[in-house]
Amino acid sequence: MSQVLNLTEQDFDDALKQDGPILVDFWAEWCGPCKMLSPVLDELATEYGANLRIAKVNVDENPELARRYKVRSIPNLILFKSGEIADQIMGAYPKTDLKSKIDSILG
Repeated sequence: MSQVLNLTEQDFDDALKQDGPILVDFWAEWCGPCKMLSPVLDELATEYGANLRIAKVNVDENPELARRYKVRSIPNLILFKSGEIADQIMGAYPKTDLKSKIDSILG
């Protein structure tokens, strides 16, 4: 069972207010690279456990969130720390590259 959260416009802001960093994947069902990234995010969610929450936002179902964060291409990962954008990662990266980038941001 996946530890990746599915967020919507209704619960997104509350998720940002919770303690700890959260990595949000803005994606769509029709996006091939998004589908390739999904199992990587599942693995990272397990590996990071309570140190990093990982969530997904379907841009087709939640267009207002995509507009708010100026998501113009997907997959688009935004890492939030203390409710603020810490970094943005665009594109589907291999797991090792993505993990290195996340680790450098989290310090």
